[in-house]
Amino acid sequence: MSVKYSLGDIDKVARKLLEESKTKIILFKGEMGSGKTTLISAMVKILGGVSKTSSPTFSIVNEYKVKSEIVYHFDLYRIKNYTEALDIGIEDYFYSGNWNFIEWPDKIKHLLPDKTTAVKLTILSDQERELEWV
Repeated sequence: MSVKYSLGDIDKVARKLLEESKTKIILFKGEMGSGKTTLISAMVKILGGVSKTSSPTFSIVNEYKVKSEIVYHFDLYRIKNYTEALDIGIEDYFYSGNWNFIEWPDKIKHLLPDKTTAVKLTILSDQERELEWV
């Protein structure tokens, strides 16, 4: 499935992704600047998050309280190998039952659970993106 959208429609796209995801582990693929963190921020807001979201580029993972659950937002861009992910206990996050939004998932592809939802974001213009379920 593919959806083209403008940044003004991001809440609608975020809601659709949350509704159609068959798992709470969503993988976000796309080049730098494609809007992965922006889309994740909209999803956290829709799930009931009230704190400001930001990319966990240096901390690797940010945690957001949403209603009665937690969202874990990973940015794996800076990890050098999968053992760094193991060192932070990434598998515990996956099996926690909470939402896991993971940017740059290919860095740990052999650690990922079998059941995930993968999406790819593509830049069409300054204000337009395409989201594909892959």
